[in-house]
Amino acid sequence: MAFFKTQERTKARFSLLLLDLEEYYFEQHTAYQVTTTSSKKEKKTRGSLKVCSRSIIFDPEDLAEPIIKIPLRDCKNIEFVQKENNPFIEPQPPAITVSCEQVMFIKENNVIAAYRNERGENKLTFQLEISSKTEDVVQTLLQLHRASCLEKLGDQTAMIAANLQSRLARSSFDKNFFQNVAEKPHMECAVEMVTPLVSNPGHVCITDENLYFQPLNGYPEHVIQIKLLRVRRIYKRRHGLRPLGLEVFCTENDFCSDIYLKCYNTADRDEIYYYIATFLENHVTEHTAESYMLQWQRGHLSNYQYLLHLNNLADRSCNDLSQYPVFPWVIDDYTSTHLDFTNAATFRDLSKPVGALNKERLDRLLARYRGMPEPPFMYGSHYSSPGYVLFYLVRVAPEHMLCLQNGRYDHADRMFNSVGETWKNCLEGATDFKELIPEFYGDDSSFLENRLNLSLGRRQNGKLVGDVVLPPWASNARDFLQKHKAALESQYVSEHLHEWIDLVFGFRQRGSEAVAAHNVFHPLTYEGGVDCDSIADTDQRIAMLTQILEFGQTPTQLFTSPHPQRITPRFQNITRSPSINSPISDLSPASQGEDSSFEDLTEESRKMAWANMGSLTLISSHKIHKEAVTGIAMTRDGSSIFSTSQDSTLKMFSRELKDFQRSMSFSNMALSSCLMLADGKTVVCSSWDNNVYFYSIPYGRRQDTLMGHDDAVSQMCWFDDRLYTASWDSTIKVWQFACSSSSSHKRTQFQLLAELEHDAGVNTVSLNPAGTLLVSGSKDGTVSIWDTSSYGALQQVHCHQGNIHHLAFSPDSRHVLSVGADSCMKVLDVQTGMVISSVKAEVEQRCFCWDGSSVLCGGQSGDLFLWDLLSNSVTKRIPAHSGGITAMWMNELCNTVITGGEDRQIIFWKLES
Repeated sequence: MAFFKTQERTKARFSLLLLDLEEYYFEQHTAYQVTTTSSKKEKKTRGSLKVCSRSIIFDPEDLAEPIIKIPLRDCKNIEFVQKENNPFIEPQPPAITVSCEQVMFIKENNVIAAYRNERGENKLTFQLEISSKTEDVVQTLLQLHRASCLEKLGDQTAMIAANLQSRLARSSFDKNFFQNVAEKPHMECAVEMVTPLVSNPGHVCITDENLYFQPLNGYPEHVIQIKLLRVRRIYKRRHGLRPLGLEVFCTENDFCSDIYLKCYNTADRDEIYYYIATFLENHVTEHTAESYMLQWQRGHLSNYQYLLHLNNLADRSCNDLSQYPVFPWVIDDYTSTHLDFTNAATFRDLSKPVGALNKERLDRLLARYRGMPEPPFMYGSHYSSPGYVLFYLVRVAPEHMLCLQNGRYDHADRMFNSVGETWKNCLEGATDFKELIPEFYGDDSSFLENRLNLSLGRRQNGKLVGDVVLPPWASNARDFLQKHKAALESQYVSEHLHEWIDLVFGFRQRGSEAVAAHNVFHPLTYEGGVDCDSIADTDQRIAMLTQILEFGQTPTQLFTSPHPQRITPRFQNITRSPSINSPISDLSPASQGEDSSFEDLTEESRKMAWANMGSLTLISSHKIHKEAVTGIAMTRDGSSIFSTSQDSTLKMFSRELKDFQRSMSFSNMALSSCLMLADGKTVVCSSWDNNVYFYSIPYGRRQDTLMGHDDAVSQMCWFDDRLYTASWDSTIKVWQFACSSSSSHKRTQFQLLAELEHDAGVNTVSLNPAGTLLVSGSKDGTVSIWDTSSYGALQQVHCHQGNIHHLAFSPDSRHVLSVGADSCMKVLDVQTGMVISSVKAEVEQRCFCWDGSSVLCGGQSGDLFLWDLLSNSVTKRIPAHSGGITAMWMNELCNTVITGGEDRQIIFWKLES
């Protein structure tokens, strides 16, 4: 279960959950507890003495012995006892004596159970194995004891915080833990590692290879290491209502992270975030609520996956129980022997919050609401809080429940005993409005079973609390989860889930819409409901913050307008209507992989597939340049071919004579591309000298020069009377083209219409067939899609690692194909900005032509590849050039393909049917 991912780091009996909430574990020392037996003999029990901010804990090595916890507030006296100086008596090491009024005994016989409290006068004696440290430990305990005895909670907290900061300031990250001696540290700062109910202080160190966290106390490990190249996702979090949290994931879909850090200031948090983000293959900024919404609408995400994404974006984390992911109750029938997914009565009304599902109860709540002083609220408890999360998870997280409730379980009749009873209480209870957690739709049923044989009490009916009682329609816990997830992915829930999203994450979360939907909770549960930092009284501020953390928090609002409904016909086509007994894997649209989704999306394009792509026959090859070929263009009648090269020349080749006829040089720098204007009389060439050159075919000379950029012009495209020029100066410029005639010769006039800014140099640019959309590929791997009427960016998606070599729209303008230096070939959905197909090629691909489903591309190896994107496979490999293929031109009407390469050749190919 993902909830316990961070708990698996250690199997030691001691846990930070033995501390009080918001308590710190500072240091530990090997020690002996000294007791006197009935025969007045000394007994020494070896173990570990742990100094904590509010307690002393002794963890004996003998697992049959209980862990001893002494709250510092219950201590009357802590003394340092000197060793004897009498030469006739065997010298005794110094000792620590603790006189107290309460001692807690935990995990007696190593069994997880409610703590046993022993009240009354107690005196405990401890001897440290390294006796020279005894006096220092006593001084530390006395200081923490004084803090615990302060009358005001704010003063206690401030004194303990000062002690913690002093410890952090006196220590630093130990660079001996670096995995590589050549690692270069980027930054180091004090942080806390957050796990459910626990914060552990220490130091984080970021290098050019790893993220390290070194706990101040060496628990649960001396250092935790995460390779930066393994990181897949990273999120900024609000923690304790402040923007201090950072959560790092090394997985794509797991909802529990590899580490959750809380910084002491926002600047440190942001610096760590932006540094790690530079290592991500897919930068997190592309994942917005709107992009996930579009993916879900089209069936690329299951309901379960979509809700997890929304929870993630709304600051919900399994490491923060006050903001644990929230999921809806979706079934209303827990009494039938069979579930009928075709009957709407089987399901809960998702348009209403839990508190509004019972009209009689709602009427009573509204009557109270109308008589309340400002600001009024309808529900006195929330739908998600640490108590509710652990209510569901007590059988697998007993120590968390004991931590939350001061060493006690809840009353047996108030525990999670039955799914049906819990739902009934949510409908009828005066203060119970809780929703569910992701585990109810997962694969691990252990939270429903008392596998640990915990002693959870006896109910009033005499029955012991054991496994959760399941509905009659579930044969066992696994069957319950399968059917419950089938319900979440059902047609009814898919058609109505957007209504529940409106309540929890959307426009009905707050304001007048929330009032109209009977969805108003206590003001402290909303983000921005109170500014704790503005409360002058320290005690009041801490009490307010504690109430917020324990009471529950409303997710960050993601949508401010009504959430659209799912496109259910599309959903049906992808998921198939599952039977009740269908396996979980059959219920997720995403489980069918990217191929089937892409196949559906390109149905129109498939009809336009190249009918003549049966075989590609080499006609002739010609070495006409001195460097790599960079661009190819052909006259309308096909008689002449123009090519540009890094040798700075534009060459004109006669197809009939099979020889080049002209050679033009505009500067001493490389020409990067060429294109033929619609008049068939002008060739346009881009150059690394920042200019664009216009060559007149009839006159055989340069007609004009456009000095348009501050760096090399990498590529161009043309539509109607507009020229689009891409440059390594990180811009695309749009020019209006016009010709004016004078007595001597024609002149070309240009008007700059727009300048499209990018974050990195632009390598490639392309227009869709209608000229309404422009796509650009940058050196940083970003694909940008632009509207050519408004020149606004429609999508900006980080697709590749490093340079994008070439990209183009599909004939139907619904997709963009791109190839890059990472050897990946990616298909991007224009509307959603989602990568719907990704292929890793054996060699780097440099250029291509495609029809929407089949791709003819040229690779660095010099071979031509014919890819079928529907099956993600190479259907033909054709040896072509002796070096990388760098340019390609294709005309389906005349069944011609021309390729150019690093071997300085252009090769003519014939498409044979």
